[in-house]
Amino acid sequence: MRKLFLLVTCLILTGRISAQQTDRAPAYPLITHHSNFSIWSFTDQLNASVTKHWTGKDQALSGILKVDNKAYRFLGKQTLQYEALPNLDKTPDAAFRYTFEHQESGWYTNDFNDQDWNAGVAPFGDDPAKAKTSWDMDEIYLRKTIEISEVPEQDLYLKISHDDNIVVYLNGEQIFKKDGWEEDYIYIPVKKSILKKGKNVLSMQVKNTAGGRHIDAALVTSIPQKDGELIARQTSVKIEATRTIYSFTCGGVNLEVTFLSPLLLNSLELTERPVSYINYVVRATDGRKHQVNVVFTASSDLAVNTPDQAVSAWKGKAVGISYLKAGTVAQPMLQKSGDNVRIDWGYLYVGIPESYKAVQTLNSLPASQLKLLNKKSVNLNTDINFGLVGVAAVEKHVLLGYDDTNPIQYFKQNLKPLWKKTPAQPFSTQLQLAEKQYVKVREQSIAFDKELYAKAVKAGGEKYAAICKLAYRQSIAAHRLVRSPQGELLFMSKENFSNGSINTVDITYPSAPQYLLYNPDLLKGMMNGIFYYSESGKWAKPYPSHDLGTYPLANGQTYGEDMPVEEAGNMLILTAAIAKAEGNAAYAEKHWKVLTIWTDYLVKEGFDPDNQLCTDDFAGHLAHNTNLSIKAIVAIGGYAQLAEKLGKTAEAAKYRQAAQEMADKWVKQADAGDHYALVFDDKNTWSQKYNLVWDKLLGLNLFPKDVYKKEVAWYLKKGNKFGIPLDSRKTYTKSDWIVWTATLTDDRKDFEKLVNPVYRFATESESRVPLSDWYETTNGEVMNFRARSVVGGFFIKMLADNWGVK
Repeated sequence: MRKLFLLVTCLILTGRISAQQTDRAPAYPLITHHSNFSIWSFTDQLNASVTKHWTGKDQALSGILKVDNKAYRFLGKQTLQYEALPNLDKTPDAAFRYTFEHQESGWYTNDFNDQDWNAGVAPFGDDPAKAKTSWDMDEIYLRKTIEISEVPEQDLYLKISHDDNIVVYLNGEQIFKKDGWEEDYIYIPVKKSILKKGKNVLSMQVKNTAGGRHIDAALVTSIPQKDGELIARQTSVKIEATRTIYSFTCGGVNLEVTFLSPLLLNSLELTERPVSYINYVVRATDGRKHQVNVVFTASSDLAVNTPDQAVSAWKGKAVGISYLKAGTVAQPMLQKSGDNVRIDWGYLYVGIPESYKAVQTLNSLPASQLKLLNKKSVNLNTDINFGLVGVAAVEKHVLLGYDDTNPIQYFKQNLKPLWKKTPAQPFSTQLQLAEKQYVKVREQSIAFDKELYAKAVKAGGEKYAAICKLAYRQSIAAHRLVRSPQGELLFMSKENFSNGSINTVDITYPSAPQYLLYNPDLLKGMMNGIFYYSESGKWAKPYPSHDLGTYPLANGQTYGEDMPVEEAGNMLILTAAIAKAEGNAAYAEKHWKVLTIWTDYLVKEGFDPDNQLCTDDFAGHLAHNTNLSIKAIVAIGGYAQLAEKLGKTAEAAKYRQAAQEMADKWVKQADAGDHYALVFDDKNTWSQKYNLVWDKLLGLNLFPKDVYKKEVAWYLKKGNKFGIPLDSRKTYTKSDWIVWTATLTDDRKDFEKLVNPVYRFATESESRVPLSDWYETTNGEVMNFRARSVVGGFFIKMLADNWGVK
């Protein structure tokens, strides 16, 4: 009977696993709320790497499934710890010989004579707060002699932080080279075979190219890891719009882990509540009963910008909830702005229902230890006892949340999170509410995931649906939801891995379809601050600003150059789109005066733009840009449409005529025979005319349908393995624009031919970072951008279907 049971169980399990989908993504979303609380797995196996912030910095979550007396790691990889290279000579490891004089050759070899160089201690640099030895010249050369009695058994690493370009040698062999800087310390594996017993020489050349100067480096070894830990075997991973679901085999027990960030856009309360669920389901697969525990650990590194920042941690309780809490000692509120930075104020929370009777500890201390103060790093551990588990599934979950206390500064006023109704309200209320609503929220999320997928498949096929699922959480999590002092909703984007701007208008524009489809109030939240900036007189130019500052400080534009036609066109088109989505032009009427100013600017300057930047600013300035011209024309047409909805008949006729005349002129001047040119003055060029999609979606009909057809036919001939290039200048592309361009066609097969390569990029690219929208179409290599909100643009085909546009 037992053999029969095992056979049946095996068949059931095999059937269940084979029915599960194993998805592949460039990186897997785990915790996704906003740019400061965004954790990903950068490997296909959840236990093959340390989990990371979207920037790529370690923010470790780990999970161990204990089955009887065996421990299986299913989440995260053991974080390596390091120690200085042992057996150094009398010279301190940080001591170097250095010179600022240019060296031609031989300076990095072991027998080079450096005795006439200066002696100094690292770090070197021009920031007195960081540097022990001053360096203020264009370049520096450094050498350090290290004597060891034995080559260590442990793995060898170069620990280094540098600004800017660097090349490093060990015993005359190059071990590291990079153009650019590394603000934080990184650890570069070094072949131990280069190291030798006795004298070793570490040599470096560092060049300053811009900004500050800094160099610190040492050879270190890894500390041996504890033994006895097994690796859980991952059997599947599935990505849904709000969930990422993993399955594992751990001996005789099957484990399913679901990361749920319930970003349901029809509920602002859920969207802005920064609490995710991590759910565990365990069941025996061998016919026996097993004692099962799950140990979940979150590192306090989730609450720091750099690992060297001191933190404190506490245990706490609220009605029905036990929790662990950690944050930096300094709490430098809103003192850091920029791109590649992480939050170092506010507090991380790990919550657990009291009914589970879980054991929560700080580091490896006894459960009675209630706090740890002023430490470099703290592990927040939660041990959940599942009891004796047989074939019946047992399910439990933890809550992971972040209280950022003051997430945004808006024109010099610090804004509170939406959930914080009163100054005294603690974050534990959000944990309690999340726990109370868990069953309902999970059901709503599952239903939403199914509905999104079905509608996406209907709109564009299974591969299109797959990229929409991958984009959904990423786009939302690149924003922060707050209210202005005037009470207006603000949905503030961060321009991730681009330049760190906050509320960039040409980030809002490509992101908009997801929010037009699911909640237009959130698109208004992206636009309200830009309207306020102009209408308050703080921004006095006849076109909108590019941004409101550098995230999280929205105190006024910090980008170095305006994008007049781009941003005016964006704001007008999106205002017209909101009117279509809502069935009225009330939002436009509220801002009519400034909309008219922007439209008049486009009538005057928009048809043949001068040498301006557009949203594709990474491609450089471009005069006579035909795609930018389309944006201006469609924007003027959108204004005319709004005027008509508001009963402004004369204005509607005037601006409609202006837009139509410009469109007719465009068709003639941009015509390059079998396609339309990139620029008016060079017919041997071409580009994706993605802005044309709004002529179709808004029903403006300014351009003949033959323009759409001619362009689509051209694109079908220009595709590479991973998609259509952006234009004829380079072979790189923007995936959001590809989907917009594909939406110009009424032929489903042609749509899939244009969009499916974007799916291929997402599933085959070797660049393992959260989904990038800017990449090389020939090999799928990411150019730079990652984790940006613009992938919300993928939803434009679903939006077109929702609006009945065919």
